[in-house]
Amino acid sequence: MFSKMATYLTGKLTAAGEDYKLLENMNKLTSLKYLEMKHIAVNISRNLKDLNQKYAALCPYLDQITLTEEQVAALEKATYKLDAYSKKLETKYKK
Repeated sequence: MFSKMATYLTGKLTAAGEDYKLLENMNKLTSLKYLEMKHIAVNISRNLKDLNQKYAALCPYLDQITLTEEQVAALEKATYKLDAYSKKLETKYKK
């Protein structure tokens, strides 16, 4: 009976030891995965900073483009008015 009890307890202890080894391996793998994710996050952060700097450098040009676009729209509006006025003058002249 003692030998069977010893075998049983040895089996239980062996199983518990293997469970702890498995948990240890899982913790190591998880730690490595988190380290890899940290490196990815650092790279993303660095790239985001670079993009923000590039955007900040482009902002004056984008503002100029917006201003030019507004000026072109105003010029186009004036052109349509001038065209309409010239057509009125032409019809008036023809009469």
